[in-house]
Amino acid sequence: MRGLSMPHHGVPRRLRIFAFAATALLPLPSYAAPSKADVETQFESWVQKDLWPEAKAGGISEKTFQAAFSGVTLNWNLPDLAPPGFPPPKEQKQTQAEFSSPGPYFNEDRLQRLAVTGRGFAAQYGSTLKRIEKTYGVPGSIVLAIWGRETGFGAAKIPNSAVEVLATKAFMSTRKEMFRTELVAALHILDGGDVTPADFKGSSAGALGQPQFMPTSYLKYAVDFDGDGHRNIWTSVPDTLASIANFLVKKGWQRDRHWGFEVSIPEAVSCAQEGPDLAKPLSHWASLGIDRISGKGFPSAEMKAQGMMLVPAGRDGPEFIVTPNFYVIKEYNNSDLYALYIGNLADRIASNGGAFEGRWGDVGKMLRSDVAAMQKALERQGYDVGGSDGLPGYKTRRSIGQWQAKNGMKPTCFPEATMKGKLK
Repeated sequence: MRGLSMPHHGVPRRLRIFAFAATALLPLPSYAAPSKADVETQFESWVQKDLWPEAKAGGISEKTFQAAFSGVTLNWNLPDLAPPGFPPPKEQKQTQAEFSSPGPYFNEDRLQRLAVTGRGFAAQYGSTLKRIEKTYGVPGSIVLAIWGRETGFGAAKIPNSAVEVLATKAFMSTRKEMFRTELVAALHILDGGDVTPADFKGSSAGALGQPQFMPTSYLKYAVDFDGDGHRNIWTSVPDTLASIANFLVKKGWQRDRHWGFEVSIPEAVSCAQEGPDLAKPLSHWASLGIDRISGKGFPSAEMKAQGMMLVPAGRDGPEFIVTPNFYVIKEYNNSDLYALYIGNLADRIASNGGAFEGRWGDVGKMLRSDVAAMQKALERQGYDVGGSDGLPGYKTRRSIGQWQAKNGMKPTCFPEATMKGKLK
């Protein structure tokens, strides 16, 4: 056995180097990388030893907990997963992508189809909607528009086990804490007896039923409007519609007020006056020569109430005066375009309205990294742009308008490629 440890001074150095290099190329033992089966085992342990004590402490019964997790395994097909022991997901370089033009969002064919279907449901559920309007003060057309936008008036297939989605994301997503909170809320829903685990269906993001409430929203806003003792947003249309209305009311919906109006803003009026923090009475906006594009005047009941300018594409798109109810709709989905979509669809359902008359220009061609650079340059000059994320929200749009006016340009209130060299 001595030969195994004998000195290698008799081996040529070149061969020794080659032997070392060859050894270095041999694969290392693969004990570091777990398999999916290993992760499933960890998941089962996490459910029983980590999640169950928290659920039990929160008042969830063992019967409910075991029924909720019966047959539940990890769903590996969901987005944004970060399984333990696996390479971390590649960070998306969001700032490099172009932000999209708003135009395609308002697909006219789809809006027309939703409006026709919505008017049918307005007739079919007329008495329910009248009762909802009386109880909550939210127009039936707004409730129908949200229902239509979220799940095609309940026609969308929602095949996922909500517990499986939420548990997978609570265990191994990039936002574990948020989904853990939602998972515990889901267990409280099941413990309350409104729905069985078999019928507890959600989207791939864990949003529940026809209104697409996250579980925490369900607990706060879902209502039993058909009087059967259960808050059923999966198969009960009255419960679904009333729950949407209740959500909006709890978020501050103002009874007897519209969501907003498409307008024409005169060239002499600065577009850099937009935002919920710059609200003025509608009479003020009218005194500047801002008129409804339809030619109708603003409703007389609205003239003393607050309204806000909204120019989502600056001067290169439709222009609006919106009410605080517009920002309540944004609570459902924090997007100007979403709230405009709901408002437009509601107007089509209520009064056969059509597309916005203002045309969406060819905006949205710039890289988010370029817009972010402009935002940082404006911040250095003391402007409040609302953060440098590369997306032009209202604070960025009005800051651009103010900067353009200060530098002798015609304010457009939207980032343009020609500004790149000037705004540093």
